[in-house]
Amino acid sequence: MTRYLHGGYVFERLRVRSRTHTSPRARSRPGIRALLDPRSVAGRALVVELVIVLLLVAAGVTALVLQARSSTVNDARRVTRGVAESFAHAPGLVAALDGPNPSATLQPRAEAVRKATGVDSVVVLTPDSVQLTSPYPEYLGRPYAQPRYVAEEVVPQLRKGRTVTFELEEAHYHSIATTVPVFGADGTPKGVVAVNITVETVDSVVGADLPVLLGGAAAAVALALVATVLAGRRLRRQTRGLCPAELARMYEHHDAVLHAVREGVVITGGDGRIMLANDEARRLLALPADAERRPLAELDLAPATADLLSSADEVTDGIHRAGDRTLAVNKRPTAPFGGLPGNVVTLRDSTELHELAGRVEAEGQRRRLLYEAGMRIGDTLDMTHTCDELADVALGRFADAVTVDLVDAVTRGEEPAAPDRLLRRTALRGTPGAAGPDAAGGVVAVADGSPQARSLDGGRAVLAADGPHSVIVAPLRVRDGVLGLVEFRRSPDGTPYEHDDLLLAEELAARAAVSVDNARRFTREHGTAEALQHSLLPRFAPRRTALEVAHRYLPARAGVGGDWYDVIPLPGFRTALVVGDVVGHGIHAAVAMGRLRIAIRTFAALDLPPEEMMGRLDELVAQTDEECGEYQITGSTCAYAVYDPVSGICTLARAGHLGPALVTPDGAVEYPETALAPPLGVGGRPFESTELKLDEGAHLVLFTDGLVETRERDVDQGLERLRSALAGDGRRSPEETCRAAARALPAPHPSDDVALLVARTGRLAPDQVAEWDVPMDPSAVGKIRNACARRLSEWGLDELGFTAELILSELITNALRYGTAPVRVRLLRDTSLYCEVSDGSSTAPHLRWAATTDEGGRGIFLVAQLAHRWGTRCTPEGKVIWCELPLPDGTE
Repeated sequence: MTRYLHGGYVFERLRVRSRTHTSPRARSRPGIRALLDPRSVAGRALVVELVIVLLLVAAGVTALVLQARSSTVNDARRVTRGVAESFAHAPGLVAALDGPNPSATLQPRAEAVRKATGVDSVVVLTPDSVQLTSPYPEYLGRPYAQPRYVAEEVVPQLRKGRTVTFELEEAHYHSIATTVPVFGADGTPKGVVAVNITVETVDSVVGADLPVLLGGAAAAVALALVATVLAGRRLRRQTRGLCPAELARMYEHHDAVLHAVREGVVITGGDGRIMLANDEARRLLALPADAERRPLAELDLAPATADLLSSADEVTDGIHRAGDRTLAVNKRPTAPFGGLPGNVVTLRDSTELHELAGRVEAEGQRRRLLYEAGMRIGDTLDMTHTCDELADVALGRFADAVTVDLVDAVTRGEEPAAPDRLLRRTALRGTPGAAGPDAAGGVVAVADGSPQARSLDGGRAVLAADGPHSVIVAPLRVRDGVLGLVEFRRSPDGTPYEHDDLLLAEELAARAAVSVDNARRFTREHGTAEALQHSLLPRFAPRRTALEVAHRYLPARAGVGGDWYDVIPLPGFRTALVVGDVVGHGIHAAVAMGRLRIAIRTFAALDLPPEEMMGRLDELVAQTDEECGEYQITGSTCAYAVYDPVSGICTLARAGHLGPALVTPDGAVEYPETALAPPLGVGGRPFESTELKLDEGAHLVLFTDGLVETRERDVDQGLERLRSALAGDGRRSPEETCRAAARALPAPHPSDDVALLVARTGRLAPDQVAEWDVPMDPSAVGKIRNACARRLSEWGLDELGFTAELILSELITNALRYGTAPVRVRLLRDTSLYCEVSDGSSTAPHLRWAATTDEGGRGIFLVAQLAHRWGTRCTPEGKVIWCELPLPDGTE
């Protein structure tokens, strides 16, 4: 009985019960005589096992003898073949066969080989079968009488040059032989070497091993006897040495215990019948009184119960519903434990325990839901994404549909107005079936008296029924304000919400509200920084001579950065193109960008060369960081380029910034090599500039690293992507080139902001430029003045003749008096007139008030009064003094 019933205290009691009724005879140590008692089960089993062991040992010894003989015969075949082939191929054998007396030479050798190898004979035969060697000297010179088998089977193969191993059986003679033909050098047969060994010799080898085999068999019988005796003792201990009457009484006790316990036990047979069912099993499964020995199909059981009892699947601590009861089920097959095919099923009523476990599981699910909400909600500073995360966390586990509506002012980053009944749907998951928009982005008006209004006004979660749906509306509350509402819905097919669920809904809403409020603050700051950034950037690109400009600024997805650009007009129709990137994001980066842009414009007014401009800017950044250590901008980058439409030369200096892309008029894209210095504020190296000769119609593309670099993609990949986007059409407008470059972005919403500046180059026509070299002679002033007047007349600028002549006279005179050679004069005409006088001196004039007693010092003052603007700039050859005169109205 203990082999069927296991896994509970019932079976332990049965084992205890059986030990209680063990007889004194069973408790004594049994001897061999008691074990052989045929009246006991152990005695009968012992006799049967001994007979089986003896039969198995006998069969094993016979098999081993046969196997040993077969192995020895095979060894004999290998030995005869090896000896025969070795002797047949031994040096001098052919010479001995050709000699006058072969027997005298070969007989000693053959006998020596026979004795050394243990074979019975080594015989050398002539082609006519005459024996030249033999273990019996009297046979020497006699012909060998070939048996029929040898003559018909062996000799033909020898003539073909084959070695033949065969068994030869004659009257009172059985041997194993190998024959090897011997041929001369010319291929003529010389004889045959035959080696044989008799079967008696083989049997003697086997006979020598037979005692060992028999000894092993005897040992095996002895071990089997010992094992059988031990098995008999074990069987006697298990049966307790009981007689049938005692066994019957023991099973009666077991049956009484089986039906008295509060655990159901059902044993089913392999034929689908119930073999045993105790009283508790009948009660739990509502079995009829005559259920035993009846097929399961006749008992009118529930389908799930019938499947549980009839299937062959094992069950461990399973849960089964039987009516209104919850049963803990264990099921095991009986055959592996010594019983007949079938299953034993134990049942325990655990309805109350299961209900308690269900409440514990529900609480665990709530805790896991809150933990996941804390881990998943608020990983970004985006309000819409945060609301989507809240809906995703709750959907499927707490609600069948989730909607999140935010106060309209909150979606714009403003503080929530209280009370505000105008909401905007931000997240929608599932099929809510509620009033309001069916998609995110729609406006929701909260009606008075609705669950939404009560939750909004009271600041607490509200449980309500909306038709067949069960609904909880919870406020997204922070401090003293409500940011919005989250609505959880369950379909009619699900379990309705209970009051305990209100606490979970409020907890979910509270965790989401903190993240939404952080995202709202970020949205407000982001908007402020973006507005500041745009206000500090140029509103439009100025119209420049021989230069078309387009620009883009793309803010980052996560926050405004410090990328910027600028287009600065310079004297002589030159233009400065600037692109920079300030370290950091947010308002601080925008402010730092504005300061750098103003500084560059200030330095540009001094008309400094690009490399000197970068040096001044580097000093400014380093000084600023020393004075204001809270926010460091060291490490910012900048590229400053100056384009001259007269020469077509672009002079570029870089401070840690990416080099420009150049699109040639034929559509090819290249990245020219330009001098590079460390970022601003780092110091350590002087700044250098690079001159690029640009063709007319070329596109110069300046950009920040956000256009070509991301965390997932390095700069080289981004540059190749940009090259592919810009290549192909050199006739694009700068605006089209900007759009093409923007398509090279790795993602629609970059993680870093992007500044992009595109300039298509042009040239001043030759008839718009006039130049003269001035000799170092004061008399040359008049000649140059007259030449300038004639050119102004050709340009239709006679109205400016007097003013221009006066200005040029003063500037040329000063150059000849205070400057050094060479002195040059240049006139440029486009949207205005530029008069330039250059010389080899680096000393710049200064505007000052002359005293009444001074005889000079009024020339520059006069120039400043007559010209619209004037100034000086340094060049590698010296300096240039320029002045700008506006064209008369109506002049083209």
